[in-house]
Amino acid sequence: MTSFLRSLPFRTLGRAIALPALALVSSGLLATTPARADETFTAAQRQEIVSIVRQALKTDPSILADAITTLRAQGEATKQADALKAVRENHVKLAGSATDVVLGNPQGTQTIVEFYDPRCPYCRKVLPDLDRLVADEPGLKLVEKVIPVLGANSQLEAQALLAAALQGGYMKLQHVLMNDSETPSLPRIRTLAGSVGLDANRLEQDMKSPAVAAAMRENMALAQKVGVDGTPTFVIDEKMIIPGAASVDDLKNALKAAR
Repeated sequence: MTSFLRSLPFRTLGRAIALPALALVSSGLLATTPARADETFTAAQRQEIVSIVRQALKTDPSILADAITTLRAQGEATKQADALKAVRENHVKLAGSATDVVLGNPQGTQTIVEFYDPRCPYCRKVLPDLDRLVADEPGLKLVEKVIPVLGANSQLEAQALLAAALQGGYMKLQHVLMNDSETPSLPRIRTLAGSVGLDANRLEQDMKSPAVAAAMRENMALAQKVGVDGTPTFVIDEKMIIPGAASVDDLKNALKAAR
């Protein structure tokens, strides 16, 4: 996965209760910073608490590691909640704009929105899995939002894909483009477009069009609003966000959980 480690949302971690407080005490913060601690404990009592915690850490150093893990998990949970709130606030745009490509069943009862970069190796890895998912799930609407986050080559290919969609050839170009090992260039894109029956001249012109530029800006803005910080990222029925190269089984399980 590009730019973050893969994880499924809302994973429960053990030993969560009171561990953040232990982390603060172990660092000596309890003895120096909170005003209310001065009112609750004497200096001798505060020192005794610090000594007890330090001894506990010496006896079981994993306590501190667990505290750090818990703090990180709490941060991720907060981030996930904020992202899902943004997803609900932007559900109309997520459901598919006029420039989005919708695969599977346009009237499907469940929706997956994929944010992806055509140059991202993990996005390329999941491409055949998404084809299989669409085939296996007749009630699925898959909305694809291309976001060029990996530089100029990504932007070039994103423009090409959005331009291909204007000819009804998005999927044709997507598969040859994302399986191509050559360095992206306009001549190479023209060749690939011609190989799958697209009008290369029209494609080149459409790549420069205001409509394609606007679509890319909208996708990038939407990705930022819902907290996408890497590719691929999947939004499941406005209820779940899965970052990373999720497998077919991961996505099927997510769809089942979202029903």
